[in-house]
Amino acid sequence: MPKAPINPQKIVVFSGAGISAESGLKTFRDSNGLWENYPVEVVASINGWRNNPELVLDFYNQRRLDAANATPNKAHLAIAELEKKFDVVVITQNVDDLHERAGSSNVIHLHGNLTQARSSIDPGLIYDIGSAAIHIGQTCGLKSQLRPNIVFFGEIPYFLNEAKNHIIEAACVLAVGSSLVVEPAASLLKKARFHAAKTLVTLDVDKVPFGFKLQRGKATELVPYFCQRWLSAGKFTNT
Repeated sequence: MPKAPINPQKIVVFSGAGISAESGLKTFRDSNGLWENYPVEVVASINGWRNNPELVLDFYNQRRLDAANATPNKAHLAIAELEKKFDVVVITQNVDDLHERAGSSNVIHLHGNLTQARSSIDPGLIYDIGSAAIHIGQTCGLKSQLRPNIVFFGEIPYFLNEAKNHIIEAACVLAVGSSLVVEPAASLLKKARFHAAKTLVTLDVDKVPFGFKLQRGKATELVPYFCQRWLSAGKFTNT
């Protein structure tokens, strides 16, 4: 089956923890994989949820508050500005809503969204909760315990096919704050077309994916520069 044609006005921004870290949100790596001395596997995995749902809710309630108190940074705002001239799709590994609050209108959350709760038995039964906490005993319309609408370790990320199709069609792929070595990022970004402009902005990377040009530095410094350049030119260029 032939690939979809490249859309010359389409950019996919693929964001990871690094962009949110510049808004003050801690990453798992920052905390050495621990939360209140609990291994992340205990508080952020499907087995952890089954074994101790109250602890998992406490963990995500705190993360939700932290995210609500964070502010979109210059990189988030610059990405949103791209919509003035381009067809922009943000594919993010982050579970905060900083892209949305910056003004991005088309955001795909591969790992879920902290501002939502969902049924424990029906993944399609989703509720917007903002920064509110989820407690034991709060149930969905099917009378099952509410849980964060988050992809726990051990679960399959959301919207992978949709994300892949957007990347295939993009004339430009800008990866920000991600090493691109962890799945599904590694496989997804391999779908970028040979002739697409491909840029990786990050402070932390061991190996640059094939075809990507590395710009090592802070997202808040480099992303606004590239976005403004593309907006001024009205087209994408390799950085």
